[in-house]
Amino acid sequence: MPLFGPPARVRPYFGYRNQTRLVLSLRALRGAHPNWDGKSSTFAKLKTMLSHFASREVPDLSVTIETGAGERQTQRAVATTDHEGFIHFDLPLGHDCPLPERSSWETVVLRWQSRDGAQEETGYVLAPGRDQRLGVISDIDDTILETGAHDLRRNWRRVLAQMPGDRLPVPGAAQFYARLGGGSAGARMPATHRPFFYVSSSPWNLFDYLIAFQTAHGLPHGPMLLRDWGFNRATLGASGHGAHKTAAIGSILDFYGNTRFALIGDSTQADAIAYADAVAAHPDRVAGVLIRKAPGAPIDATEMAALDAIEAAGVPLWLGDRFDVRDDFLATLGLDDHDTRQIASGAPEACPASAPVHAKDA
Repeated sequence: MPLFGPPARVRPYFGYRNQTRLVLSLRALRGAHPNWDGKSSTFAKLKTMLSHFASREVPDLSVTIETGAGERQTQRAVATTDHEGFIHFDLPLGHDCPLPERSSWETVVLRWQSRDGAQEETGYVLAPGRDQRLGVISDIDDTILETGAHDLRRNWRRVLAQMPGDRLPVPGAAQFYARLGGGSAGARMPATHRPFFYVSSSPWNLFDYLIAFQTAHGLPHGPMLLRDWGFNRATLGASGHGAHKTAAIGSILDFYGNTRFALIGDSTQADAIAYADAVAAHPDRVAGVLIRKAPGAPIDATEMAALDAIEAAGVPLWLGDRFDVRDDFLATLGLDDHDTRQIASGAPEACPASAPVHAKDA
């Protein structure tokens, strides 16, 4: 255990569960929590972002996850971080873990030892409600966040020079996603009635940045399936974007076998192709596909063929420059008109896990 430098800290990413499994990833790092103060100088902003990307991972750190509390028996599982500081927990749950009536964020506790002694952090786990059979899987870049992802240089210039609150959301995205969410409940960590999942080729280093952006602009939170970047063809090549999204969407659809999902993306990173793959693999599980036509990123022939395949499969398809989606299209997705915003107190504890625990490879 190093004697100098910042102590190890654990950053849990948003997890999710169904009746039988709980999935949560985390990363152990050295360094302070990022400060997203939009009033900082340009130099301070650049320093914050560079330090955030130049992450100092902590390998071989033992982390304990605890699920359940109160009247539920606490269960514990232990795993060790890999060479990049990651742990991907996949916990089998007991048989007494039904999903809540309404979607909510539940909590788990993560414990580890640093040179300062025993440490702990709360992790949040999305539990979709039993009263809803429709969810949303959304891209991020140029779907909710204006990036110009087709222009790599401009995209990274924005990331390095602008704080989350300075970034512009896609016009109409917050209002449209609020309609899709159907209201929210939870004072400490509000959960939308219809659960949101985000699938993006962005690196895990951007998780806190993206959460801060969503909070600043009133966009719903949800588990993010991001990537561990490397400077290689698998990460930087165009095929890597699609392969990651196709696999991530498939894993969500498999995890929630009784839920249909609306898939939302844009024209910058071949989302249409990944979504057509999802429709082909899960023809009855995709409630609809919505593609935003981003400025400067026309839909090419391959993407148009993918959109044609989606329509040929009988899946409702929307294309547009702005998210001014008509009510009749939303009705085809299964949205109703009686959603209201509800406020409830804190997040309940997640159901206890039953041994054994599996830590998936990063």
